Order: sequence, then C-alpha cells, then structure tokens
Amino acid sequence: MPFRHGKDSKALLGKYDISTYLTEATASMSIDTAESSTFGTPAKTYLVGQNDGTVSFSGLFDGAANAIAAIFEDVITNDLTPVITFANDGGLTVGRDATLAQVKQTSYEVTAPVADIVSLNGEFQVTGGLRQGVILAGLAALTATTNGTSVDNTAATTLGATANLHVTANTRNSNSTIKVQHSADNSTWADLITFTVVGATTLTSESLTATGTINRYLRAQTTLAAGTGSITITISIARRN
Repeated sequence: MPFRHGKDSKALLGKYDISTYLTEATASMSIDTAESSTFGTPAKTYLVGQNDGTVSFSGLFDGAANAIAAIFEDVITNDLTPVITFANDGGLTVGRDATLAQVKQTSYEVTAPVADIVSLNGEFQVTGGLRQGVILAGLAALTATTNGTSVDNTAATTLGATANLHVTANTRNSNSTIKVQHSADNSTWADLITFTVVGATTLTSESLTATGTINRYLRAQTTLAAGTGSITITISIARRN
C-alpha cells in the first residue's frame, strides 16, 4: 500500500464532520499486561488483558454555533458518548482504512498565544474498544435510493462486526433507511445491520454491532422514502477478528 499524506485525513465526531477545523488527529491503542514470571524464570513473562484506546484532536478555534468549540463543549459538559470515525488512509474513500470508536471526552483546552492563531485540543477516552475497519460510504450526498460500492474482504469472518453511521447533512423531507449488507458472492445480498430510521432533516450518528458470520463482501444501502432533498452519510465497519 502506498504512503498517505496527512492532508487527506478526515474525522467525524457524532453528527459532525470536524475535518475542516483540525490540524492533527491521533488514535492510540494499548493493552494491559500482567506479569506471570515465577521463580527460576530467566526473563520476565507476561499475559495480556483488556485493550484500551484514546483519541485526540487538535485544531483551530471557531466559536460559532455548531462549530468545533461548541461541539467539544457540548460533548464534555453533557457526558455524551459520541461515535468517531477517523480516516487517515486517503480520506473517506470507499474501501479505505478507518478507525472506529465510541468515546468519552476527558479534556478540552483552548490556547491563545499572543503571536499566533487561537487553537484548541480535545482528548477522548475510548469506551468499548478502538477498532480498525473500512469505509463503506464517505460523505455520500444521496437524493435517491442507492446501493453502495461493494468492498471485498477476500474471505468471510466469523466473530461479528461493528458499524458506525454519521448523518452530517440532511435536507430530506421524508425518512431514510440505512443498512449495511453482506454477500458471499457479490451478487446476492442480505441485510446485516439496520440503523435506526433517520427522520426528515435529522442529523444523527449511531454505532451498532452484528454477531456471527460476516460474509466476504460488504456494502451500504440507503432507501429514501418518497420526497425531496438530499442526505449525506458516512458508514464505516470493522470486522472482529
């Protein structure tokens, strides 16, 4: 895989695309270790335990309504658990890598140097695990029922999956039903995950899981009820290995 330039990265927090405010994003994963050394062991040995993760976003301060400062303040003061999709593999292109998580914000900092631009930083604690997956729909603005481009995993998996949905713009005057589907042959498709129906003009986000076998191919499907307007969605999914 070729190297990627950081300028193409994208980050979504809940129902917001915060990419245009950010100058840096970091997703970190760690795992607990417990020492299992005993008498006579020439070198220390360890057992691994639970994994953990953190996410940090740094960028430029904007205090307008629904801009980055208001978003961070809302999350931390109301103890929200937003969904994050962070795409550093060439942005929100279908099939490219993405990091998925649900988070609790642990800090929010604004810095105002006398000789530079005002900046801000948000730190987030992952709850439920940091997962690596792929993009199934990336800021797709839809005006009609659509089957997304399929993504080939080369083989099925058996331990389930987690999928994130972000609806970051919505002028539809009717409901939208958004799903993840899977297929063994890239021809016959079955519903895998169905997100909560999105109402007219509603902005939202959601993280759902599926258990058991996840077939080789995955795609997004969006069904729009009769009406007008567009809905902009991003879907990411991580298989559990």
